[in-house]
Amino acid sequence: MRHLRLLPIAAALATPLAAQQPAPPPPDFDAYVAKVLATFQVPGAAVAIVKDGQVVLAKGYGVKTLGDPAPVGPFTRFGIASNTKAFTATALAILVERGKIEWDAPVRRYLPDFAMYEPFVTREMTVRDLLVHRSGLGLGAGDLLWWPASTYTRAEIMHRLRYIKPATSFRSAYAYDNVLYLVAGELIEKVSGRSWEDFVANEILAPVGMTHSTVRHADAMRGGDVATTHAVVDGKVRIVPPMTSDNTNPAGGINSGAADIARWMITQLDSGRTPDGTRLFTPRSARQLWTGVTPTPFGVPTGEFAPLRSNYSLYALGFGTRDYRGFKMLNHTGGLPGYVSEILMIPDQRLGVAVLTNQESTEAFRSITLPVLDHYLGAPPHDWLAAYKKQADEAAAHLATATTKATARDTTVRPTLPLTKYAMTYRDAWYGDVIVRSEGGRLTIRFSHTPELAGTLEHQKGDAFIARWNDRSLRADAFVNFVVANGAVTAVRMTPTPGTDFSFDFQDLALRPVPPKRP
Repeated sequence: MRHLRLLPIAAALATPLAAQQPAPPPPDFDAYVAKVLATFQVPGAAVAIVKDGQVVLAKGYGVKTLGDPAPVGPFTRFGIASNTKAFTATALAILVERGKIEWDAPVRRYLPDFAMYEPFVTREMTVRDLLVHRSGLGLGAGDLLWWPASTYTRAEIMHRLRYIKPATSFRSAYAYDNVLYLVAGELIEKVSGRSWEDFVANEILAPVGMTHSTVRHADAMRGGDVATTHAVVDGKVRIVPPMTSDNTNPAGGINSGAADIARWMITQLDSGRTPDGTRLFTPRSARQLWTGVTPTPFGVPTGEFAPLRSNYSLYALGFGTRDYRGFKMLNHTGGLPGYVSEILMIPDQRLGVAVLTNQESTEAFRSITLPVLDHYLGAPPHDWLAAYKKQADEAAAHLATATTKATARDTTVRPTLPLTKYAMTYRDAWYGDVIVRSEGGRLTIRFSHTPELAGTLEHQKGDAFIARWNDRSLRADAFVNFVVANGAVTAVRMTPTPGTDFSFDFQDLALRPVPPKRP
């Protein structure tokens, strides 16, 4: 990884452009990837590299399932999660080209039932706004409507957005969301007359030649050449259940492998021309997709991460965009239970690299993607693996300390009320009902539309409890604080425990007791 292969300038100039072959991957690349996977305990990965319209590498590494020797191959499917967003944005670009929609037309022109909390936002939100995370919703707001798998349909989720209070004013701040990509999927269905799944499969995947990819979360459970989902649970890597609900496919439902993602990157880097030479979308649409809209926060990396310093950071249409070593870079990451991934592209170099993994280590994929970029950009050698291993170790230690401190119990401070007085149904305007019961001298909690969110309430201190979910693979326990006044519960406030994924937006719930029905 520390030695770059450079072609002599004279030879490069003397070789016709069409005859030039892209430089190979970094030296000893296979051994390096194996070392990364071992360092971060990742069972398997798919890696794709494209350069100058050609596939340099589309290969699997490691195994599909921990303890099973079956290897990851070039077509082994991984959930690419939020890397799906670029496909949804591309679908909208195709519909713009066909005259079906306009980027800056109001959403309500196409979806009359669409509404946000503020009437002004409802009226002014455009198709473009659905994709760029500036709606005023807080980080991950509304994700509990679909994550973990819920009983709500897409139409029901879209309807419930009108009850979620904004965290900021419209178009004033960046906050990543998933639910508005679900709305984008509904819009695609409304104007095309075809489901999001059908449109993306037939209008994008098929023309690009992504013949081994699928468009549904549920496909992770349907067998075939699929990587199994893994995560660290209680300090040990083990198999965890995948996301199987299809109600949010437009935000993260595509499953793909190295060979297919390579074709996708070639298409994007050639401004919409597929590897077979057909035109999927025009260069004008490529400019729309790649042009930053919403400024995203970024700091000033120091020490071993100093090469990541950038001058700007913006969210475009389904892509993040920033500068890396003086070049514009398009990027996105994706995360689902047991899958994390990253796709990076540098258009001016016609360079793309993607890493898909079956374990939740972001440090693993970044330890692979960045050295590949550096290799082709002729950057100085940098030990990204050591940098990310140090970061991972420090983060794990910090999380352990924070969790111990935050979840400490003080049982000497008893609950204000008998446990039976906390047991009732509580309702939030956008989510619905959360049910607390007194069973066998303890409290249980259940989210009425989310079967996996069921567990017990462990007393912490006073009227504060911790929800311990029965499914420990969720890794998303929550603090539950009952607000008591005049001898009765008047409200319930929930917040995530340290390290919980942001899509468990418990903090956005405003739970109130539901009055008992009169006889």
